[in-house]
Amino acid sequence: MAQAAGTVVTVPPIDDAPSSPPPRDEPRRRARTTWRQALRKDWRLYTFVAVPLVWFLLFKYVPMVGNVIAFRRFRPGGNPLGDEWVGFYYFDMFIHNQQFWQVFWNTVILGGLTLLVTFPLPIVLALMLNELRSRKFKKAVQTISYLPHFMSIVIVAGLVLQLTSVNGTVNQIVTAFGHDPIAFMQEPGWFRTIYVSSEVWQTVGWGTILYLAALTTVDDQLYEAARIDGANRWQQTWHITLPGIRPTMMVLLILNIGSFMAVGFEKVLLLQNPLIYTTADVISTYLYRVGIQSAQFSYATAIGLFEAIIGLALVLSANYASRRLVGASLW
Repeated sequence: MAQAAGTVVTVPPIDDAPSSPPPRDEPRRRARTTWRQALRKDWRLYTFVAVPLVWFLLFKYVPMVGNVIAFRRFRPGGNPLGDEWVGFYYFDMFIHNQQFWQVFWNTVILGGLTLLVTFPLPIVLALMLNELRSRKFKKAVQTISYLPHFMSIVIVAGLVLQLTSVNGTVNQIVTAFGHDPIAFMQEPGWFRTIYVSSEVWQTVGWGTILYLAALTTVDDQLYEAARIDGANRWQQTWHITLPGIRPTMMVLLILNIGSFMAVGFEKVLLLQNPLIYTTADVISTYLYRVGIQSAQFSYATAIGLFEAIIGLALVLSANYASRRLVGASLW
């Protein structure tokens, strides 16, 4: 309704003065209260996290204190942290030990070959499974490829030794073609091929799980747009599928690069013998013989610390390169 003539409308004064700011400790008090409320509300869920944290604390972080014996002389029955300070004496020992460097390069070569072969194969298998239209056949292939992962290392090593023995299945095939049997596990040149092949058989199927999960996050509309533009399946895979799973690929690559120096101790120990030490002896098995069997604990700790520093440097370098090049990293 229109205001009557002569009516004076009174407008209340506007207070331009800003309201007083809240106390500085109010956000902190609010955050602390929220954290307490969340802990009180979901304490059952936090109890599940507590067990893994305690496990990591007791078995991963507390043993790091023992690295001090790499710089102190440890004698069985004496001080658990060493009896006397020797500085870099044990580091100088293995640096000038020719046997250590042979073991070191065996580890680098075997770890590099394993990474080079076993890292891309799960990606290829996941892409192939993703293209299958028959769900029954896809599930059958997945089940068969997953099974070796659940087998004990002892069983896997026994199968490998049985297949590659002089009278084993492989040599029976070799002799069937008119050739002489080959003593695979007595010739150093065959160990790396046998080890990498067994790793492929045991780990590739299991490694496809994460990639198959990552493939489900790729938007189907991108494939529809690509088909409208005339892209074939290879072009869709190269320009849509692989970029879609690239973050997962880079994270797993960083983790594999950081751990490739720690070549599988159990399998190598079960497969090796003194005749093939020139190619089959790696840092982990060398540490077992020197540290456990020979009781040179300080010397073995120094080598283990050296290996851990190399692994840390590789993880940091790979993470930095991945973040700069493709924008995906662990942190």
